[in-house]
Amino acid sequence: MDESYTSLPTSHLLGSVPAVVNEEEKRVNDYVAPEANLQNFPPNNGGNRGHGYQSLGNTLGDGQPSTNNWRGVFSISSYTQYFNVDTDIVVNRLISSLNPISGDFFNKIDANPDLYGLVWISTTLVFVIASLGNCATYLMEKLSDSSTSWSFNVSYLNLAACVVYGYALAVPLAFYFLLQYLGSNTSVVRFWCMWGYSLFIFILCSFLLVIPVEFLRWMIIILAGGSSAFFVALNLRSYLEGNDLNVVLVAAFILQLGLALFFKIYFFA
Repeated sequence: MDESYTSLPTSHLLGSVPAVVNEEEKRVNDYVAPEANLQNFPPNNGGNRGHGYQSLGNTLGDGQPSTNNWRGVFSISSYTQYFNVDTDIVVNRLISSLNPISGDFFNKIDANPDLYGLVWISTTLVFVIASLGNCATYLMEKLSDSSTSWSFNVSYLNLAACVVYGYALAVPLAFYFLLQYLGSNTSVVRFWCMWGYSLFIFILCSFLLVIPVEFLRWMIIILAGGSSAFFVALNLRSYLEGNDLNVVLVAAFILQLGLALFFKIYFFA
């Protein structure tokens, strides 16, 4: 009796495991997952390079992105690496811009030149000199005529934006092409970074230029302009070692000092 019960099939009983499970397990065990490559994520299916993340490509010089065509110039992703800075890095570079005699700013930014300072400092400077320039003009007029009423000159903002953005973009670009023509291996991103931080001192001195004492204003702007001009010239000298091109340094110095005088004459007269 016991032997007959043990020989009965049990696949139809409740709780029994059908034999097909073994076949499914076999198929699962035999399944080979597609090759995974973390360097290509997400994968480009079907060989279509239009899908998935695209690499930024190699770099030219000391941080300038290279592209096979001009489409990369108009791609936002090509510039994200130049905004990859934190507060400590930016503060350290701001402090370095206030120490013109060191002349080692390019060494500090060699591994990671940024455009964040250029954009942030230029934009801040536009609003600072436009607003404080109106305040300084009002205070000077108030000293001579107590009945003068406050009025905001909107043209200050337009002029400040054209001058600051135009200078911060065009002047470094001009020196980049000039030094390239003279045979120096330069980087336009590093030039934009250095010239951008050189404008930081004008933000600080703008608050002092509100003081309605003309002699003091001239002293402040000359000291600030001279400090910024020395900062640019001494750092630019590292690209001219071994070349008798002092005229380039003199031109950079005069342009920076001329910008400071322009601020004084047109916004803090």
